[in-house]
Amino acid sequence: MAEVQSSKGSPTLDMTPMVDLAFLLVTFFMLTATSRVTEPVVVDTPSSTADKLLPKNVILISIDEKGKTFYNINNSDVRKKTLQKMALQYKLTFSEKELVTFGGMTSIGVPIAQLKQYINLPDAERVKIKSPGIPHDSLNNELANWIQFGRIEAAKQAKTEEERAKTLGRDFKYEPLRFAIKADGKANYIAVKEIIKVFTDIEIYRFNLITDLEQGPAEVK
Repeated sequence: MAEVQSSKGSPTLDMTPMVDLAFLLVTFFMLTATSRVTEPVVVDTPSSTADKLLPKNVILISIDEKGKTFYNINNSDVRKKTLQKMALQYKLTFSEKELVTFGGMTSIGVPIAQLKQYINLPDAERVKIKSPGIPHDSLNNELANWIQFGRIEAAKQAKTEEERAKTLGRDFKYEPLRFAIKADGKANYIAVKEIIKVFTDIEIYRFNLITDLEQGPAEVK
């Protein structure tokens, strides 16, 4: 009886499913990723042994080494509504496009009169601007207004979310708005003291002092 010879061809591996999976993953990350917005100021914070983390719902006041002040609130909707309040206060107008752009920005450090021009700059040009800081002297305390209006709009936003959750039959966990100061380690203490006075003048007596980001902020009461 003749012996049957088996074929000795090399085994093959179909890579098509792997390639398809790779393209699906790349597409997923491209569609879901968000671009990081460049901060207009770099603050080199001092170190600390505190271990508390900064909450998500926060108004952040940054102070650079020259004592210039920057404002940020990290809720896009609240940011836009705060700008609308500031526009009414200073008799300015901002288009819907400008409001949307502002909602996606980070810290700002320009007087309200210059903000429209600042918003309409291309991102690459905005980064190059040397921001003069937000005024907070006794005659022109724009910073206090930013903080006050931000606080009001954050409270309204929380109320709206609570009512929406009740309508949908869901639990609502409110995270109180917090306030924080992030000062450069080389900033003059007087500059920090002035910002603390802005807070206390509008009856805000509890806030965080941000130190080394790896260590967390130190709370001040």
